[in-house]
Amino acid sequence: MVNDKEVDRGKRRFLLAATTAMGGVAAVGVAIPFVASMWPSARAKAAGAPVVVDVSKVEPGMQITVPWRGKPVWFLHRTPEMLSTLQLHNGRLRDPDSNDPQQPPYCKNPTRSIKPEYMVVVGICTHLGCVPSFVPQINPPGVPHPWEGGYHCPCHGSLYDLAARVFKDVPAPLNMVVPPHKYLSDKVIKVGEDA
Repeated sequence: MVNDKEVDRGKRRFLLAATTAMGGVAAVGVAIPFVASMWPSARAKAAGAPVVVDVSKVEPGMQITVPWRGKPVWFLHRTPEMLSTLQLHNGRLRDPDSNDPQQPPYCKNPTRSIKPEYMVVVGICTHLGCVPSFVPQINPPGVPHPWEGGYHCPCHGSLYDLAARVFKDVPAPLNMVVPPHKYLSDKVIKVGEDA
């Protein structure tokens, strides 16, 4: 015959172990969603991730916009004529030699680019964060003359040339920002990483 005290002790140990195990499973079940909510989502990770852009279909004189980190990044395929205008107005620019650190060192040149024909720039005015308009025409109505093409901010009238360098006597204090970037091939650019 089995002793009643031994049976009770065995049941107690079993119930204690089962309750402890179930409590542990419940605690893990509650903790997993809580801890997972602290990790960035795939969308948040992608928002800060580098962006790869194929510019082979961007015609000369045309510009495309690609979002990166919640900001518009412009890819302008400059024509030889556009490039020839960059030196014409250096005396009218606030920082023609790009001495302010608005670009990586490899873009501190008159075209503010790795390859002169392709400009890569964050398309945000450095005054109050508006998005300037691309105005490639020479001397269009509504833009101060002489105008060889560039960017006009509709919010407060800041003007930039075709290398995103700011003109003097406008509200914007700095040239537009050139993001870190590199060429993966002749026509494929990766924004967000450099060599």
